[in-house]
Amino acid sequence: MRILYKFLYYLICNALLVTTAQAQKLTVSGFVVEKGSRETIVGAQVSTSKGIIGNITNAYGFFSLSIPATDTVRLVVSSMGYVRLSKSYATKNLLTNLLIELQPEARELQEVRVTGETDVTSRLGTMSSIRLNAKQVANLPALLGEKDILKVIQLLPGVQKGTEGSTALYVRGGGGDQNLILLDDAPVYNANHLFGFFSVFNNDAINNMEFFKGGFPARYGGRASSVLDIRMKEGNRERFSGTGGIGIIASRLTLEGPMNKKSSFLVSGRRTYLDLLTKPFQSKKSRTGYYFYDLNAKLNYDLTKRDKVFLSGYFGQDALATKTQTGVRIPTTNTNSMSWGNATGTLRWNHVFNQKLFLNTSIYASHYQFGFSDETKRERPEGTQLITSEYASKVNDYGLRADLDYFLNNAHTLKAGLFVAQRQFSPRAYTAFNSQTGSQQEVVRASTNEKAVYINDIFQPSPRFTATVGFRAVQFKNGELNQFFIEPRLLAGVKLTEDLSIKASYARMNQPIHVLTNTGAGLPTDLWVPATKRVPPQQSDQVVIGIDKQLRKSGLTLTVEGYYKRISQIVAYQEGATFLVLGDEVGTFDWQKNVTSGRSWSYGSEVLLQRTSGRLTGWLGYTLSWTQQQFAALNGGQPFYARYDRRHDVSLVGTYQLSPKIILSGIWVYGTGNALTLPTASFDATDHSIDKGLQTGGAKLTDYNGRNSFRAAPYHRLDASVQFHRKKRWGSRFWEVGVYNAYNRRNPFYYQIATENVEGGFKTSVKRVSLFPVIPSVSYNFNF
Repeated sequence: MRILYKFLYYLICNALLVTTAQAQKLTVSGFVVEKGSRETIVGAQVSTSKGIIGNITNAYGFFSLSIPATDTVRLVVSSMGYVRLSKSYATKNLLTNLLIELQPEARELQEVRVTGETDVTSRLGTMSSIRLNAKQVANLPALLGEKDILKVIQLLPGVQKGTEGSTALYVRGGGGDQNLILLDDAPVYNANHLFGFFSVFNNDAINNMEFFKGGFPARYGGRASSVLDIRMKEGNRERFSGTGGIGIIASRLTLEGPMNKKSSFLVSGRRTYLDLLTKPFQSKKSRTGYYFYDLNAKLNYDLTKRDKVFLSGYFGQDALATKTQTGVRIPTTNTNSMSWGNATGTLRWNHVFNQKLFLNTSIYASHYQFGFSDETKRERPEGTQLITSEYASKVNDYGLRADLDYFLNNAHTLKAGLFVAQRQFSPRAYTAFNSQTGSQQEVVRASTNEKAVYINDIFQPSPRFTATVGFRAVQFKNGELNQFFIEPRLLAGVKLTEDLSIKASYARMNQPIHVLTNTGAGLPTDLWVPATKRVPPQQSDQVVIGIDKQLRKSGLTLTVEGYYKRISQIVAYQEGATFLVLGDEVGTFDWQKNVTSGRSWSYGSEVLLQRTSGRLTGWLGYTLSWTQQQFAALNGGQPFYARYDRRHDVSLVGTYQLSPKIILSGIWVYGTGNALTLPTASFDATDHSIDKGLQTGGAKLTDYNGRNSFRAAPYHRLDASVQFHRKKRWGSRFWEVGVYNAYNRRNPFYYQIATENVEGGFKTSVKRVSLFPVIPSVSYNFNF
């Protein structure tokens, strides 16, 4: 690692020397922000009037351009959702922290857009990525009216959906645990509420997000399949404002505003009230309650013109509890509770060294915990008997990252940094107590650390060619396991014509943690465990090639990509292994004995046709893909299709601006059914005693025709909504009426084996169980 640090230092020093040799040019640098709130705008394109020299703002809204030494320069700044700005500046007045404000388009008339770029040139440096903001998500219909950024990501090609209503993401054949989800640089370990039907991200608190399916920048690592980088709002710096809504199952409120000229704040909360609504209708002897909540908060402060400090946090929890009272002679009260939640905190410092060098340093903490408890109280004549058991699983993650952006010149942008993380895993903390026999306790812990350095060179010698060359070096330690990885990252794009470009990328990723699950649905009972010498880290390699085509006359953009991805050292439970180990004897738990390692490979093609301007906007996405897995200890060692392998996946998304006050939107999705393991036959077997030659008992034997050999019925669904906007003196409001699963499709949630009496014997059949019928919703939303 010391050699890598020296190499990084060498590159930065050489870059500084090159800068001094370019004194004949001027440098323009600064931030691009939203007018009216001064929220930074990520991915805005900044160029000279002729468009020959250009760059885009980084993840913190910062840009830098080298321009010829002239008296004046005209800059053109554009970003989706904002009015294009063209303005002349006197070069003698240009400052390091030039602040460029973009006027947002009318919020009522906001169109649905997928990406932040509109032309081929600006898209050359990215591949298999998408950028969204909260305004785009707000226009689309959603289950029970709850806007969810993860549900929108599921509508993109290459992203498979899990079970009905779930927010789980299966990206290009990867598992739900192979996605790196960051909230203000802090990893989120379980992004689900209500057993996966909603995500933990309150849309009102989100500024923007960037999602990578491939072509990963070198700053990201630690997961094998995808990266979702979410940024919270920084708080309105111009005026006090708020937004909120009242829906069928939840309400939310967000407040933000300036604290003084140098600082601002944001507070956002959301809570369900299912427990409050159902309580009056429940019996006193049998009660069930469930709720979840989210709380986001952020403070920022300008220390100087070159230094900004941000403090952000997220806190959320789900709680489910049941209480039953039974018995007359011996009154018995049984109480069960289950809770899970995340807490994250990030302290971030931005520093502008000069017009070319930008630094972001983040210190974060992330905590995830799942807990289950059971309490039985019996009022016996001889005294009260109390029996309790408690189970908990935790992950604590603490880290520091420093990221440098060095704008060497218009042809070279260097990005480099380091990352250090300390993680503490407790997959099992189990306590049992019986007032008559005593107590037992067991805690299983593991501690790991990870270090990484990276460097990227974004090379663009001309508007027609861009290449990104980088690598990430990682060291992972867990007890006796001490591994070192090199992760190369390559991306190249060529502009063949004004409207057509071709791109290709390669990326290697390593994942030093695993999730133990039998469902793959992102349930809170999934166990997070570290890689060990016996169960090593996962490693993925992905190759992508694609084209971008602008169909300017029709206002459409066509993107076609083909990919191949292989992942080694994936884990799965062995046949018959316990999923949730609550009743094991103390001292016998060893998760490594319950799993087996294998490999997977995925390949396919994706098509995205989108329209980002006009009264009708939206996109059509199609994916053709194959995903297979192979384990020596499963399915007789033969390959089998993964559960979420889907041959065909279609998403049609549209928004139509009927008038300035009415917006219509709709979503139609179709997907090949999941691959499941179901029995094909069962029969009775008898056991004969060898000694006596007599029949002594019977057993039911079940025959399976291979793992995941059964295909569920295809999934398809139509959602629709209409928004009625109206301006008020105090701000604006809109009513939204929506319907989920408009034509009441009975999509399979799971299958069960049913046996019924028929003439002459019994009949066994497979029955499909559906969860969501047609569900209407209405919500009231406001902002001021």
